[in-house]
Amino acid sequence: MQIHGLIHQFPKEIKLVIFIFMITLSVGFYGGLSFVNNTTSMQPSGVESNYLGNENDEDADVMKFKKSKREILTIVHNHILSLSVIFFLLSLILSTTSINKKLKYFLMVEPFLSVLLTFGGIYLLWSGVLWFKYIIIFSGILMTFTFVLATFLIVYQLLFSKK
Repeated sequence: MQIHGLIHQFPKEIKLVIFIFMITLSVGFYGGLSFVNNTTSMQPSGVESNYLGNENDEDADVMKFKKSKREILTIVHNHILSLSVIFFLLSLILSTTSINKKLKYFLMVEPFLSVLLTFGGIYLLWSGVLWFKYIIIFSGILMTFTFVLATFLIVYQLLFSKK
C-alpha cells in the first residue's frame, strides 16, 4: 500500500483539520470509556451485571435488569458500525505516517478484530456464554491501547516530524 505524501508534508490547513479531528475523536472516545467505567467499574462482574442484570444481589447499590434482545442488538449494532468508521478513518490517517511498517499495520488492523470480539462478545455474554466477559475486557483493553497509541503517533507526526 503506497500513499503519496506523508502527514508531515500535508498543507497546514489539512494538518490543522486532522489535529482538531484527533482531539475531538479522543474526547468522544475517552468519554465513552468514562461511561464504561461508570456502568461496569471495569470489572468482569460489572460487565456481567451491566448486561445480565443484578436483581439477585440484595446488596447492590444500583438495581440493574437484563437487557432486552432489542437493547442488546441496538448496543452491538451501533458500536460495531460507529467504531468501524472511527478506526477506518484513524487507519487512513495512520497510513500517512512514517512509523515502522509492522507497527503501523498492527495499529491499522487490530482495532477491527477487537471491535468484533468486544461487541460480539457482549452479545455472546448476553446469550449465556459467561466466560466471554474476560475476552470482552481483554479485547476492550487492546482496542483502547491501539487507539491511544495510534492517536499519539499521529499527533506526534503532525506536530514534531520534520519536512
